[in-house]
Amino acid sequence: METKQELQQAELNELVLPELKNFKTTPTLVAEALRNGILKGVIRSGQTLRQEELAATFGVSRIPVREAFRQLEAEGLIKIYPHRGAVVSSLSAFEVQELFEIRVPLETTALRLAIPNMTVLDLQKAARILDLADREEASGRWGELNWDFHASLYAPAARPRLLAMLVNLEQNVDRYMRLVLTGLDYQQHSQAEHRELLAACRDKDIEKAVALLTGHIEAAGQKLTAYLRQSEEPKPV
Repeated sequence: METKQELQQAELNELVLPELKNFKTTPTLVAEALRNGILKGVIRSGQTLRQEELAATFGVSRIPVREAFRQLEAEGLIKIYPHRGAVVSSLSAFEVQELFEIRVPLETTALRLAIPNMTVLDLQKAARILDLADREEASGRWGELNWDFHASLYAPAARPRLLAMLVNLEQNVDRYMRLVLTGLDYQQHSQAEHRELLAACRDKDIEKAVALLTGHIEAAGQKLTAYLRQSEEPKPV
């Protein structure tokens, strides 16, 4: 019977091999594999990441692992402590609430800037993502497709720094969203809101689109923070 450590090693190997095929620089390879592991829940909140073990897993020295840690720390996915090493970040309900409060003005700004520039091809791409999400609603890809849809709407804004900030915010909450918001009822409700939003974008109705997006983000944030607050409450002895 495989031990817990052996099972986790096998999971890490599955994350490493696809990145090796892309011939990326070593720190980027390590960072992407670890990022995927964190976002998919293979590497869990509060888990310690040890340079020596990861260097052996990737077949590299500690230097690229250390560089990958710095990148993930800048993204907010891990924290590096003196004499303890790297630990996968855990977000409190208050921290998640703050992230969603930040997301509303940033995402609505991106949408305002994007709508006047949206082409038929942009709208068709967003619609195809929604159709794919409908077919994939019972799979683990729904969270990824959810963000792909939003990103496709924001891309015509042509604001790379703003979009990079949104990607960073999304990465920090996505692993929690996958745990809480993957029920089919929520997904169907979210998809209905997505289609309303897409229709407003197609009509070039900026104010309606912004209002729909604001409500969509706030509702998801309220649901997630409520779940986290409940999980943070002390359990009766």
